[in-house]
Amino acid sequence: MRNALVAALLLSSGVALADEGQWQPYQMPMIADKLKQRGIDIPAKQLADLTRYPMNAVVGLGYCTASFVSPKGLVVTNHHCAYRAIQYNTKPAHNYLANGFLAQTLAEEVSAGPNERLYVTEAVTDVTKHITAKLPQQPLARYQAIEAQKKALVKQCESDENYRCSVRSFHSGLEYYLIKQLIIRDVRLVYAPPESVGGYGGDIDNFEFPRHSGDFTFLRAYVGKNGKPAAYHQDNVPYQPASHLKVNADGVKAGDGVFVAGYPGSTSRYRLTSELKFASDWLYPVLADRYQRQIDTLEAMGANSSDIKIKYAGMLAGNANRMKKLNGLLDGFRSTDIAGIKQQREDDFTRHIDRQGANSKAMMQTLERLITERQAQYQTRFYFNNAQSGALLDAAKQLYRLAKEQQKPDAEREAGYQQRDLRMFAAKLTRLNRSFDAEVDRTLWQQDIEAYRDQSHRVEVLDKLLLENGTQPLAERLRGMYSLTGLMDTDTRLAWMQKTPGEFERSADPFIRLAVALYPENIAQEQEDKTLSGELSLARPEYMAAVIDYYKANNWPVYPDANGTLRITYGMVDGYQSRDALYKQPFTKLEGIAAKHTGQAPFNAPQKVLSAIASNDTQGHKVEDLYGDHRGWLCRLFSCQDKPDAFNSVPVNFLSSVDTTGGNSGSPVFNGQGELVGLNFDSTYEAITKDWFFNPEITRAVHVDIRYILWMMDKVDNAHNLLAELEVVRH
Repeated sequence: MRNALVAALLLSSGVALADEGQWQPYQMPMIADKLKQRGIDIPAKQLADLTRYPMNAVVGLGYCTASFVSPKGLVVTNHHCAYRAIQYNTKPAHNYLANGFLAQTLAEEVSAGPNERLYVTEAVTDVTKHITAKLPQQPLARYQAIEAQKKALVKQCESDENYRCSVRSFHSGLEYYLIKQLIIRDVRLVYAPPESVGGYGGDIDNFEFPRHSGDFTFLRAYVGKNGKPAAYHQDNVPYQPASHLKVNADGVKAGDGVFVAGYPGSTSRYRLTSELKFASDWLYPVLADRYQRQIDTLEAMGANSSDIKIKYAGMLAGNANRMKKLNGLLDGFRSTDIAGIKQQREDDFTRHIDRQGANSKAMMQTLERLITERQAQYQTRFYFNNAQSGALLDAAKQLYRLAKEQQKPDAEREAGYQQRDLRMFAAKLTRLNRSFDAEVDRTLWQQDIEAYRDQSHRVEVLDKLLLENGTQPLAERLRGMYSLTGLMDTDTRLAWMQKTPGEFERSADPFIRLAVALYPENIAQEQEDKTLSGELSLARPEYMAAVIDYYKANNWPVYPDANGTLRITYGMVDGYQSRDALYKQPFTKLEGIAAKHTGQAPFNAPQKVLSAIASNDTQGHKVEDLYGDHRGWLCRLFSCQDKPDAFNSVPVNFLSSVDTTGGNSGSPVFNGQGELVGLNFDSTYEAITKDWFFNPEITRAVHVDIRYILWMMDKVDNAHNLLAELEVVRH
């Protein structure tokens, strides 16, 4: 009742709801009127053009988003997105995770690691007709034909080795787009605050608000002296981007329109109710069990070894974030009947199809049958694949697969094993030791094997190879494998890239022998997956075409589920009703950092931050008022003071109603003129279920305020060399 009442009040009072939609850039002109209503004044056509400001300054990291902020290739993203780069350079002698890092000169900037990349999207081309023309009906042949068409397009697109191309499916295979990205291969760490700033509040505050996290880090893109992308070399020079973002030091106020551009990873809003129930009842609980087991193990082993703590810091932080999100999803499913809501919509959808004269029953029965098969496959694959999770076994499996694939013409090789992939393949093998400890790896692997043993979805070949044989305990067998392998040596791993299948099959290395023995079963399961994917490539697009027609008939927004490609979302700076009698205002301030400080992680703010706050050293950054005229209608709805107290502080984090998810971390937050006012880094706990169902009443994203970043650079860390690079504007 409360939710319905608040929603009705919102609609009748003009108060902003969250704005649903992770839009492809080309769609911007189609929603130009909605952008204008939100106060987004930059022309929609300009946002649709990836060669113009600001979209040509937005870049991907492969797992997060970032943006160019200077003509010398300076890039800003989240601290947690740059975590691997910070971890890569952290040693017991100079712990950049704990103490932060600042390069005062270009010469002091350090490599972010051999695997780090920046991806600049330059073109997105509709290739649907090319992919889907004359596809065979036989499922496996259909899957293979789609993959062959993708590879051919990618090969043509990558005629210049400085580009990375991919073909992505949209609307579950109804549409396909070719993505062309410039790839920067020399990325360096420039400035990162301590983890006690970048991750202030830790897992306790994760997905929560109020928040006081300085989740930002600066990187820099480098290229060869000829201006073209190149691997790390001391003689490389800063990249000169086509444009860089203007930084608006005035920031935003409550009610201001904002938009975010980035690379959201995955959503499931068009999935069936049965798929949501599978996730809620089976998938999420078993994932949570595994993540928690790994967290407990890493914390225990890291407590006794600073080396282990550093090496597995990224994995521990990632698992903690996943756990919090899974718990939020499960709590959200329990508190709101999302399955019931989706089922009602699904029932209405089938009635809509029937009214159009189509046979909804046959279509839905086919799709549900295939989904049930996929779920059964996943349950078996989950434990089987996890039981092969050891890092050295994973390396051995990939190396043997590479040897097998290299017997084929390049165009026929599996994606990931073509000539275009070998540089990244080698970089991954090289990086392994930076986040590897034999005893930790063995312990985590043994736990996965035991979890496999204790469930019913068993695979005969794995039982014979790995489970205890009655004479030697599993732990002893695994320790023996680690003591006898040569794969812990980087040069040895790299040398195996040149070996033939026969050399693998004759090897005495225990991990290589196991990889060879598991290969036939892994390939057989892969073929089953491909066959089912071929069937779904017929059923899903038919379903999505009908869904889109249904959404349009109801005047609902139509955009593809997130799939890691460049998107734009818009909204406004706005708080929300968190629960009964609790309204969360959209801004936090410096004083909140000091109020939360306990001296113990994760609320252990650095003394230099506390001293700057205590001395009120905020000149040039303090904001007197953030609510202004907008506060009036909020108070009419939520019964707060007629005139709010002056803000009189530096904003730290703020909320907006933009539509984001994982992968949007590090995304630039723009004001209506397309100027940088913050970085996206999180969502509120109540909004986590938006991956499945968008609730406009409570969906809020959490951002680092640009004014806090500038204050940290100016008053705390003396990063004046970087401030001088930024194009800072005020209005």
